[in-house]
Amino acid sequence: MFVRRAIAVLLAGTAGVGIAGAAHAQTSAAQLTTAGTRIDNTASVTYSVNGTNQSTTSTTASFVVDKKVNFTVVTAQTGPTAVNLNDQNAVTTFRVTNLTNDVQDFLLDPDQQNISLGLFPGSDNFDLTSLRAYVDSNGNGRYDAGVDTQTYIDELAPDASVTVFIVGNVPNQAGAQYAYDSLHVIAAAGGQAGTQGSILLATDLNLIGADNTVDIVFADDDSDGALLGDIARNGQGRAYSGYHVAVNNVALTVAKSARVLADGLGSAIPKAIPGATVEYCLRVNNATLTAGASGVSLSDNIPAHTTYVPGSISIGTPGALGIACVVNGSTEDDDADDATETDGLTASFDGVAKKVIANVGDVSGGGSVAASFKVTID
Repeated sequence: MFVRRAIAVLLAGTAGVGIAGAAHAQTSAAQLTTAGTRIDNTASVTYSVNGTNQSTTSTTASFVVDKKVNFTVVTAQTGPTAVNLNDQNAVTTFRVTNLTNDVQDFLLDPDQQNISLGLFPGSDNFDLTSLRAYVDSNGNGRYDAGVDTQTYIDELAPDASVTVFIVGNVPNQAGAQYAYDSLHVIAAAGGQAGTQGSILLATDLNLIGADNTVDIVFADDDSDGALLGDIARNGQGRAYSGYHVAVNNVALTVAKSARVLADGLGSAIPKAIPGATVEYCLRVNNATLTAGASGVSLSDNIPAHTTYVPGSISIGTPGALGIACVVNGSTEDDDADDATETDGLTASFDGVAKKVIANVGDVSGGGSVAASFKVTID
């Protein structure tokens, strides 16, 4: 609801309070006559008969006050939430204010919008998983997993506001930058604490309402929301926010394989027998197309029942699987002083910890690098 203001908050970085403030500048909901209030009115008549004053009263005209449903939904944060790939329980924050002349429940419907209208920075190019909405139950303005578990707004008093969190998991998706979400709020019947009310249905305004019946009148005036899926006077509201994957976040993956090079018997297909030489291959891949990783270092423990082959660490371009681990690479002297290295690639073998360390340098966006070393089977 009032989407344009919510968008302005997201883009300009101003406080997300303008909508509620504008509504309160009129008559506050708490000052409105409560829906269901019965209003009776009786007229009196005085007159004189032969000099004698007399009086009488009219019949009583009665009606009950109808429910004027109104509320606001706004983003309650500045800009999209900064996240990393694989983040769990990433949060965007919203604020719902009840401007109805009655206590209301509100249903929460979180969803994701592929917004391509130029209203937000960047392009929406990924979705979060396990998207859900929770009410800030303890009012601390911070999502607390296991504490904030209420999935609908229960018995919100007139003029009262509550914070709502949209929570989701960020996938490990190559090239992910922006994901935009939306909090869709639907007015529901209140009056019974702890029970989710049913969705309110507006009374047909073309029918004459019964004087003793509380009609439901939608008064949410979010007419600017039609462009993004909300219209005026429908008992529903919507606001938008989003997530931004940090530019310096890189999704590196490492695949490790082993290949028997020779078994000492001259076999065409060498076997993993004692005395055989085995090459371990580590392939590092950067799935993030927009950013590189620097200072990448690999560490690998020499497995039991094998012995490291000195000076066998090689670093370079990955070769074809099953044929060559490294092509156009360099064999690193794991016993030399690293200060003598000129290509920025270094390697070492810790004989005490039985561990190989290969510093493979930078891995560009979408790029890959490989490192290999050899052992013999004891």
